[in-house]
Amino acid sequence: MATAILQARMSSSRLPGKVLRPLLGQPMILRQVERLRRCRELDRIVVATSRDPSDDILAETLVQAGLETVRGPLDDVLGRFVLAADQLELRGDIVRLTADCPLADPGVIDACVALRREGGFDYASNGQVRTYPRGLDVEVFTAGALRRAGAEATSPYDREHVTPWIYGPGTPFRLGALVRSPDLSAFRWTVDLPADFDFVERVYAALYPANPAFSSDDVLALPFSRREADA
Repeated sequence: MATAILQARMSSSRLPGKVLRPLLGQPMILRQVERLRRCRELDRIVVATSRDPSDDILAETLVQAGLETVRGPLDDVLGRFVLAADQLELRGDIVRLTADCPLADPGVIDACVALRREGGFDYASNGQVRTYPRGLDVEVFTAGALRRAGAEATSPYDREHVTPWIYGPGTPFRLGALVRSPDLSAFRWTVDLPADFDFVERVYAALYPANPAFSSDDVLALPFSRREADA
C-alpha cells in the first residue's frame, strides 16, 4: 500500500494562506487533492498540518471536505510525518507531497511509487536529480525509513524538511531517481509567490473546463508554460 501524506500550513512566509486561495471556486489544496485522487498507486491520502491556531481554519476545511487530517508540530515537520504514520499505523510506502503544487501529475507520482517498489529502493524521488519542473516534486520512502529518520535526525534543518537525513551524506538507504528527457528542471510550476498563483490560475482556466484530468504534457503545450524557475 502507498499512502500520500500532503503537508500543508497557512503560515507561508511568502504567500500566507495560499493553500486555501480559491482556484476555480475551490481552495487550492482541494484542487490538488482532486488531482491526487487520480493516482493509481495511491491507496490513501492524508493531510498533515500543524496544531498551531493559524491552521485551525485549514483543518476545519479539510475535515468538512472529508479528508483524513493529522495535526502535529508546526516546525518539526518530520515529527509531524512520524506522528501521522504512527496514528494511522502505516506500514507500506509513504509518498511525501506539499500543498503548494496544484499541478501535481498523477502519472509522475505513480511512476515514482513504482520505481521505489520495483527497484527495491528505500527512497525514490524526482528531486535529487532534477529533470522535472518545480511543482511536480514527489518523494516515496518506506515507513521504516521515515521512522528511523524520526528517531535519529537531530538538526533543525532535517526536522523541518523531513527527508534530508534519509538521502543525505552517509545515508544507510538505497536511493532511486526518477528522471525524464528532455530536462525541464528550469521550469517553475509551484506556488510560492503571487505571480506563481497567477500562472496556475491561467493554466486551470485554459485546461480544466474541457479536461479536469489534464496532464503535465497538456500544461507544456500551452504557449505560456515555459516559465523559468527564477521568474
